[in-house]
Amino acid sequence: MIFDRQKALDAFAAYAARYNDRDPKVRLKIDHTYRVAGLCRRIAQSLDLSPEDTELAWLCGLLHDVGRFEQLRRYGTFNDAVSIDHAACGAQVLFEEGRIRDYLDAATEDELLHKAVALHSVYRLPELDERTALFCNILRDADKIDILRVNVEVPLEEIYNVSSKELHASPISPEVAAAFYEHHAVLRALKHWPADNVVGHMSLVYELVFPESLRIVKEQGWLDRLMAFSSENPDTARTLGEMRDHMHAWLDARLQG
Repeated sequence: MIFDRQKALDAFAAYAARYNDRDPKVRLKIDHTYRVAGLCRRIAQSLDLSPEDTELAWLCGLLHDVGRFEQLRRYGTFNDAVSIDHAACGAQVLFEEGRIRDYLDAATEDELLHKAVALHSVYRLPELDERTALFCNILRDADKIDILRVNVEVPLEEIYNVSSKELHASPISPEVAAAFYEHHAVLRALKHWPADNVVGHMSLVYELVFPESLRIVKEQGWLDRLMAFSSENPDTARTLGEMRDHMHAWLDARLQG
């Protein structure tokens, strides 16, 4: 599919301009969107996709968080658990309200784009055809990679809506630690303490599908900075130290293998 890239950029900028870009939360999602789109392109290029499919991957990244803006306007939060499913909201804005035509004229890839946007934050992808699964996984990898950065650049107290005292005194739930060592993402229902969220975001790395995604994580260094979180709880500090060692060994093995 060939489309006008500048038209898509202009459409996103116009949509985001409806919201207050002086609000740090709005700015956060604008910047995150552009970075995820760029990461999607890099991952697609590493897979030797055609130029057209590489641009389609980039477009998935540009569209993926459109629902975040309405979520913030309506509920004042990015927490899906206490508001709405932001991915489903984005799919509604783009495909039910018809805003996808602001980005591209042809409807050739609408079904794939709808799936990529709607499914980018689910715990596990449903059964999909090979091509759709490919683009969904590219987007999901890119999004997870940049979430590591957000968790470093934005104060964790703000992200997790807790006080600094609560965060640094927090234990880690045994179920969350077990999930970490099982090498998969942590279910939201298992998280009971603020530090569980730190472990949960570290665990996103286990879910990355493509070798290039792991190389980017190593190259960018945001995972190391997230794992450097300093706890005043002795048990948590010890557990996090062990988790850091385990993650470094796991990541090095994957990159060398």
